[in-house]
Formats: sequence, structure tokens, C-alpha cells
Amino acid sequence: MLAQLFAVMAPVLLAAGIGFAWARSGHDYPTEFVTRLVLNIGTPCLVLTTLSRAEHDPAAFSQMALAVLLVTLGMGLLGLLFSRLSGLDWRALVPAFLFPNVGNMGLPVSLYAFGEQGLAFAVAIFLVLSVGHFSVGLFLSGAERSARRLWANPIMLSLLLAVPMLMFQWQLPLWLANSLNLLAGLTIPLMLLTLGVALASIRPQHLGRGFVLGGLRLLAGTTLGWLIGSWLELPPLAHGVLVVQSAMPVAVFNYLFALKANRAPQEVASLVFCSTLLAFVWLPVLLWWWLPALQ
Repeated sequence: MLAQLFAVMAPVLLAAGIGFAWARSGHDYPTEFVTRLVLNIGTPCLVLTTLSRAEHDPAAFSQMALAVLLVTLGMGLLGLLFSRLSGLDWRALVPAFLFPNVGNMGLPVSLYAFGEQGLAFAVAIFLVLSVGHFSVGLFLSGAERSARRLWANPIMLSLLLAVPMLMFQWQLPLWLANSLNLLAGLTIPLMLLTLGVALASIRPQHLGRGFVLGGLRLLAGTTLGWLIGSWLELPPLAHGVLVVQSAMPVAVFNYLFALKANRAPQEVASLVFCSTLLAFVWLPVLLWWWLPALQ
């Protein structure tokens, strides 16, 4: 079991560690360029290739989307409660609780823990939360006040293409599938490298509160994912992916949005940094508990 857990977490730790060491050593890393490349090209290709190969019933994806929405709603309410208790601006804390790092960290962990079929469910979760993050999340953080950019977002366009493919079981032409698969291959490695670079560039403060709130985010996400998945009677694989994705740390984009809006950016930086460190400890424990149930 330990070897299986190490096989899941080692690629994530290694790639993120390389990005962290690269940034700490003073080497240049074009974060803005890489982020645009991943969001505008790599991720849409990953969405299309992964969902086009998925063998799940479309109803299972609809059920997963409902579960994600319920978990997100619950996390938003908890974020509002904890903001009142901690005195932190709710416009900084609520988005951090709403939108975990289901991309940079969630996709590779789901791939190595649950395989290609688990990755398809993880991509579905990533799509739902990405649409929310780049619309509701932008509005809540104050970083953006226009909804027009949402519909021009390549991730949103790939979702609009992927949904009918999933519903009607359409297959991509071989030449297109191979081309998209090649481009999709760059996504997860670059996501992890960028995560490491982002963690190296963050200068967190208020670490005590960061660890407390970050730990609460991980535990609350895990608990809600398990409860809602059980209530909806999700299949074991889908349930496992939901729990793991719900247990992810605060997404780096929350820090970027808070920085742009100048709303408690150092507090959000601490949440990102502390919750990510805690996740590297919590996720192996969670997988140790969950993976035997799938076998």
C-alpha cells in the first residue's frame, strides 16, 4: 500500500519540487506565458481528449456535476461562517473555500490514483469549478466585473464541444484525436511546474491563521465530498474522485485574483501556501483510507 501511495504522490511532489527549486534558484520562468498556454491550449485539449475517451454513462457525469455544485455551495457557506469568526474579509476567504486546486494538483493526483477513468471524472469536476471560478470567483474577489470574457474562454468552449460528444458518444477523427492528445500531454507537467514556481514566489504572512483555515478547508472539503457522494449514492470510483478533489488545497488563482483586487492578498497567499503544505500530508492519508475500497 505504501508503494502505491508513493507512486501516486511522487510525480506530483517531484514536478512541483522542480518548479519550486527552479524559481528559488533565480532562474526565469515565464509564469504568465505558461499559464496562458495551459489555459488556452493545453487544458481545452485535455478536456476534449479525456472526455472523448470516457466510457461512463452521461447520467453519471450529470450526477457528478450536481455533487460538485452541492459541495461548492456547502463550502461557500462554511467560508462565510469562518470569515465572520476569523475577522477576515469574506470576499477573500469565501472564494478560497469555494475553489480548490482541482487543476494543478487535483488532475495529476486523480490520474495516478484512479487511472484514466478517474481522470475523466476529475476533468468533469475541473470543468464545473473552472466555469464558476472564472465567473463567480472573479466577481466575488473583485478582480473582474464583466461576464463577456467567460464565453470567449477556451475552457468554456471546450466544455460546449465536449458535452454533446459525451451525450451522444461521438468519436473524434483519428488525426484530430492524436493531435489533441499530443497537445494535452503538456498540460499536467506544466501545471505542476507552475504550482511549484507559484509556491516559491508567494511570501506568506499570518501563518498561524493560514494553517488553521487551510486545515479547515481540507477537512471540510473531505467531509462534504464524502457526505454528498454517499447521499447521492455515487459509484465508488466517482465517489473517490469527488472526495479527493474536494480535499484539494486553495487554488493559486485565488491569490492572483486577491492581488489584482487588492483584497487581503497576503492572507490569501498564506491560505494557498499553508493549505498546499498540509495537502501533501493529508492526501496520502486520504488515499490510504480510500484506495483499498476500490480494490
